[in-house]
Amino acid sequence: MNEQEVLQKIELLEKKIDAVYESAEKTRKYFLAVIIISIVAFVLPLIGLIFAIPSFLSSYNSLTGL
Repeated sequence: MNEQEVLQKIELLEKKIDAVYESAEKTRKYFLAVIIISIVAFVLPLIGLIFAIPSFLSSYNSLTGL
C-alpha cells in the first residue's frame, strides 16, 4: 500500500465515523424526547389525582352522611 491509498482509506474512515456520530446523536435526542414524554405522561395524571381525590372524597362523604 502506498501513502495515497492510506490517506484515501483514512478519509473514508473519517466520513464513516462522522456518519456514525450523527446517527448516535439523532438516537440520543430521540431517546431523550421519549423519556421526557414518558415522564410528563406519568407525572401530569399524578398531579391531577392530587386535586381529584380530595374532591371525590368530599363528595363521597357528603353522600354517605359521614
